[in-house]
Amino acid sequence: MGTLLKIAKFGLGLGLGATLLGLAPVQAAANPGAESAAPAYALPDTQVWDITSDAGVPYRIFVSHPQGQPPKEGYPVLYVLDANAMFAGFAEARRIHTGFDGGHDQVIVVGIGYPIDKPYADRRLTDFTGPFQSQELARIYKDYKAGGRQAFLDFITGPLADELDRRYSINAARRSLYGHSLGGLFALFTLYQQPQYFHSVIAASPSIWWDNQSILQDEARFASQLRENRNVPQRLSRLFIQVGELEETPVTVADNFALSRRLQELSEFGLRSQLEVFAGETHLTVPSRSVTPTLRAAMQWP
Repeated sequence: MGTLLKIAKFGLGLGLGATLLGLAPVQAAANPGAESAAPAYALPDTQVWDITSDAGVPYRIFVSHPQGQPPKEGYPVLYVLDANAMFAGFAEARRIHTGFDGGHDQVIVVGIGYPIDKPYADRRLTDFTGPFQSQELARIYKDYKAGGRQAFLDFITGPLADELDRRYSINAARRSLYGHSLGGLFALFTLYQQPQYFHSVIAASPSIWWDNQSILQDEARFASQLRENRNVPQRLSRLFIQVGELEETPVTVADNFALSRRLQELSEFGLRSQLEVFAGETHLTVPSRSVTPTLRAAMQWP
């Protein structure tokens, strides 16, 4: 089996099913807790609502918000991708800071998910990636459609941002974005494509290996724009790269160390970036470990 096939079947294929994750399905007990009929737990200070993109794609939006009057300038907002899997951890981490010093509760967490009951949606591959360039990868994922990342970014910065502004008091200068795995790859694309829209971009275990590292083409264009001072905004997003020490595919660690070294060379043009390695963490445990550092990144100001 080729290296690419091995990596793809590990899946950073998150959400493409237990088989692609190398995990055997677990047989759940039939109707657990049916006799007690106890109510499900609901996260306090949260709201859930659905929205459809201009292309007709449905999304489920999960929001965790502070109580009380918002600051005059509005709340910072943290967008979290793969919300069906990630939102609860970020929401509770925000809420438990209420009343303590640090202000990490004073942020609106916006999870972008899908109207499903599973942790991960197949649709994520479409939303987080560009069109297939590798024929081998296209063959491996022949049942899935890639190439929707620009439309997804347009949805976030357009209809979703407009709806959030209508519902909540938001500080537009203090938006942050968090994505893991293919979501981390999308976070890098967002930085390269719109390097001023988010105050902080957090890319956790980004799948730089995806599609023969085609994201490097976007990175090269971005770096060229900075060096040639073409269409460069005065304020650039800050980039926080997170990776697990024990990532199942060592190339993920190597790729992110290499990315960090390359981006350090762009600091003279105003790009702030840093790499954090989580000791003892694997690909699937990085998101839980990254919650607090991500909240800190979202609350950094200026």
